[in-house]
Amino acid sequence: MKIRTLAVMLAMLLLAAGCGNRDDEPTEEEKSAIDGTWEGTIEVPEQAIPIVLTFADDSGSLSIPSQGVTNYPLSTVKIEDPSVAFDVDLQGQRLLFEGQLGTETIAGTFTQQGKSFPFELKPAAQTPPEEPENAVETEVEGGMMNAVVDLPEGDGPHPVAILIAGSGPTDKDGNSVGFPGKNNSLKMIGEQLAEQGIAVIRYDKRGIGDNMEIGIEEEDLRFEDFTKDAGAWIRFAKQDERFADVSVIGHSEGALIGLIASNEEGVDSYVSLTGVGRPSGELLREQLASLPAEQLEEAEQILEQLEAGRTVDSVSSELQPVFRPSVQPYLQSWMAHDPLVEVAKLDAPALFVGGTRDLQVPASDAELLYKAKTPDGELLVIDGMNHVLKPVADSEEENRKAYGDPDLPLADGLIDGITAFLNDH
Repeated sequence: MKIRTLAVMLAMLLLAAGCGNRDDEPTEEEKSAIDGTWEGTIEVPEQAIPIVLTFADDSGSLSIPSQGVTNYPLSTVKIEDPSVAFDVDLQGQRLLFEGQLGTETIAGTFTQQGKSFPFELKPAAQTPPEEPENAVETEVEGGMMNAVVDLPEGDGPHPVAILIAGSGPTDKDGNSVGFPGKNNSLKMIGEQLAEQGIAVIRYDKRGIGDNMEIGIEEEDLRFEDFTKDAGAWIRFAKQDERFADVSVIGHSEGALIGLIASNEEGVDSYVSLTGVGRPSGELLREQLASLPAEQLEEAEQILEQLEAGRTVDSVSSELQPVFRPSVQPYLQSWMAHDPLVEVAKLDAPALFVGGTRDLQVPASDAELLYKAKTPDGELLVIDGMNHVLKPVADSEEENRKAYGDPDLPLADGLIDGITAFLNDH
């Protein structure tokens, strides 16, 4: 799914209608019927948008993880069993949900400017997650950060790679609540490299999954927070007697995070998986190119201001998912780093991997990075591989489905290529 397509879909959530009122108050029995956390999706055209609702008494909150909305308070909650309605005033717009309470579901319609889209919620799983095998932790700014180690069999020390996930709410397994289903791409990499004798440290970025508690408010988050965390794991690996040579493998935005951390801490080798080879402003311009003319002009003006070190207070509802004021400081900190400048500074062998079916970062970016890293750079372009490292045909529908298919294997040649490179260096 191209980022521009996802951004347009998310923007639809910001165009909402008003909400009606009920004269009487819901009974205690009605309130308790929906108390708790519910997870589900809004089925906008060609894309399911994951949402999380938490209800307590006659109040609640809404989270849209892929849009960076977390525990946003609901304006009203109206219950008249079996009918349930709730709305939220989000960034100056009202979102309306009207549904029916069924057996273990709340299902109905989300309405925006006369258009309606289905939504369905189910109770969130209450079983506490099991303690992962080979769990480790290290100190970072704000507390302790958790990770898991895919550890090879046999006595060490083993070569080890720090595996860094991509942008947004992408976890250590390579899955994102921004997409339905799981692809488990990073989990597969960790497990398969361990089978080849290479240990892998995988961690959720701060504010996600196992490291939710050390999250930073969106307006305070900077790109450097992620590079410092990656640096902490490099130092951890160097000090752990189970490990020998230390490498970094970064996927998508994680490639730039890992590259900067590698320059700051020093590593034995570095791997970029579908990493971007251009400044982020240029990438955003490319990914937003299909917006309507008026929004495209506004986006260009915002990007120019951000690149000049200035933020923009007024952003249209259509562009809020990408340029909402609270995320602008992070975008500025990201834009300040040029991948080609960083890769030229890298004092370690590097492998740059791209896929010919990648809809988010074209394989030409891997080639740009490779050309900037001489003489100890290597290039691996895998035919038919998409952004989540899976083999797909030349079909956007099939490409999109791969983002949520845990049974689809990694693309042929990926693990062999990474293994050969790490063993050589």
